[in-house]
Amino acid sequence: MRRFWTTLVLILAGMVTAQVEVPFWHSMDGPAGEAIDRFAERFNAAQAGFRVIPRYAGDYREAETKLIAALRTGSAPVLFQAEIAFFPRLVAEGTLLPLDALVQDLDPGFVADFFEAPWKYGIVDGVRYGLPFNTSTPVLFYNADALRAKRLPVPDDWETFESDALALTTRRSKGFIAILDSWIFEAMVTSRGGSLVTADGRPNFDSPEAVDALKMLRRLVDRRAAIPRNLAEAQFAQLDFVRTKGMMVFASIANWPAAEKYSFAFELGVAPVPHAPGGKVPMGGAELVVLKGASEEAAAGAFAFWKFLMQPENLVEWVHASYYVPLRRSVLPLLEDFYAENPYRKVAFEQIARAVPRPRIPEFAVWRDYLDEALEKSLKGRVPPQKALAEAQKKALEVR
Repeated sequence: MRRFWTTLVLILAGMVTAQVEVPFWHSMDGPAGEAIDRFAERFNAAQAGFRVIPRYAGDYREAETKLIAALRTGSAPVLFQAEIAFFPRLVAEGTLLPLDALVQDLDPGFVADFFEAPWKYGIVDGVRYGLPFNTSTPVLFYNADALRAKRLPVPDDWETFESDALALTTRRSKGFIAILDSWIFEAMVTSRGGSLVTADGRPNFDSPEAVDALKMLRRLVDRRAAIPRNLAEAQFAQLDFVRTKGMMVFASIANWPAAEKYSFAFELGVAPVPHAPGGKVPMGGAELVVLKGASEEAAAGAFAFWKFLMQPENLVEWVHASYYVPLRRSVLPLLEDFYAENPYRKVAFEQIARAVPRPRIPEFAVWRDYLDEALEKSLKGRVPPQKALAEAQKKALEVR
């Protein structure tokens, strides 16, 4: 570790003249991807030791597939944006470089400035493998004009949500667009007080809360009040909402900037996920990780780039571009005007107080695929909710 730190100091002091390349694979497109390109350009221009090379590797699932293939061929990047459900699998498979030698020398005031949940997520079994980068929570996007026209309340519990969806349904539009994604479904479960994984790390897909959530979705589909869209149809789901074919949809707050490229013919509303008393929402986002096999110099460059990203002025620009939750307390005063301009922008941040990490089980990265399949079988294939979830549970148990 002493040699590692000495290498970092020499590089940062400019005593090593060769520029070290730091390939960086990420899953941010649209305004967020453009911001990453700007950050890399500014970082590269500000020092001579490193050159960060950002590359869009597709959405989270696509990037994960590419990384797994690259690890087999020895062509993995130095720096990778690991979605937080995929992150534990990378740790368990021994593919990540521990970062304690770098983090331990950070200024204590800098560390204390981070909000606790995103800062601690990168630590597994007492070892830091991830650095916080983008954190989000799911939110409810809704057509505020439609709710107002029918004098409907913005739903804050699931009974109100279901009745709103039915009331908003007409011959030309549905009350709700159901995205068949494990994270969105997880929010419906945790908000009811449940969990997709038990305390001892077993899948919990057929829990009462999960069955109740899927039965609600099935009722809405059966009553023609919901449009089910799988992940491959995410773009169609966005268009359904923009074109008022669906009046409510759950998504990450980070989907907002991409949606703004469309012209809304209505007031866009954003609300917390409906919940029972004590209900939670799952934290979303990703960690920045360094892949094993990276040289000490390249790892040092990746860490220096992360510190650059965490500068307050860069975090402000990042939140403006992506709508992700600010990671540091000191950034909040700098965002007052941004949030005041449209208070809906702050909804995801305000939910952090009741956010919980996604299951930190390596196998969950595989289990969630079975859950996605169960959602599609039930809401598009007419399989009864309890049976679809029981099948997903059985498949998940066989993975262990």
